[in-house]
Amino acid sequence: MNLQDILRNPDEHIRFAAYLDRLGNVADADEADLVSRVLTDPDQTMARSAVLRHLDRRAAGLHPGRAYEEWAREMTRTTIDHPLLTQRLREWSIFRAVTLKLPWQPDDLLASSDWLQLKTAAGTNTEAMEILAVAGRTKRIRNTARAGLKPHGQG
Repeated sequence: MNLQDILRNPDEHIRFAAYLDRLGNVADADEADLVSRVLTDPDQTMARSAVLRHLDRRAAGLHPGRAYEEWAREMTRTTIDHPLLTQRLREWSIFRAVTLKLPWQPDDLLASSDWLQLKTAAGTNTEAMEILAVAGRTKRIRNTARAGLKPHGQG
């Protein structure tokens, strides 16, 4: 099914699944173009959701390596007109910095979404977990961070 066939399908659930399939199998060189084309779908909520899921999947695999930075720059340029998507890319970059113990700012983490705070609270960076245990946005985030800080064997 080509992209024009996908766009002609009136069922957004079918288009969503088809976009995810295409995005999951796109060559690196064609990724930005495909993301741009998906974002032309008239159902912008569905299109952004498909791209967000794709960005999460790709970032999860790329964030530990060197290829992440260029990929994130390209995807940010591609999604610049979609604040939710560019915010998620920024937050993946913060997560990457925290996880790899690169320079990061506590204020950036505290200003981030619940998604990033919870993901970080469940991580391994003690400094970030200590910050979130005290100042995480929600009780769930604070409790997740506290639980991760407890020595094994303590309840």
